Amino acid sequence: MSDRPSVLFVCVHNAGRSQMAAAYLTALSGGQVEVRSAGSAPADQVNPSAVTVMAEEGIDLSAETPKVLRTEAVRESEVVITMGCGDTCPIFPGKRYEDWELDDPAGRGVESVRLIRDEIKRRVIELMDSLGVEPVRASTPS
Repeated sequence: MSDRPSVLFVCVHNAGRSQMAAAYLTALSGGQVEVRSAGSAPADQVNPSAVTVMAEEGIDLSAETPKVLRTEAVRESEVVITMGCGDTCPIFPGKRYEDWELDDPAGRGVESVRLIRDEIKRRVIELMDSLGVEPVRASTPS
């Protein structure tokens, strides 16, 4: 374990919400936070609409691939943020768990996914504040 706070974002397919949240936290924290993302039933690729709307923010998701949720990822994370994956995430005592209720971007167009992206960004900034992490990238285009 490192001295940096560690956060795991989990959604079903690890193709949209968790990928966007992990990318925002990585970009805005500038390495001050150890960031992971995974899915309980990973998709074959990241949602193309998520890739498009994050590119608008200057964040490239095109090389990312969905990852399967592993017990070790939960064990190694201090904060676990779930996004619609129900009870598939293992629970370990002493972890901080949050469930972010967000629409699933699967099958949605860019306009809808933009709204989800903006809500994720807002929540990531709040999460950083709660972890005592100052954004190093003051803002991304909106």
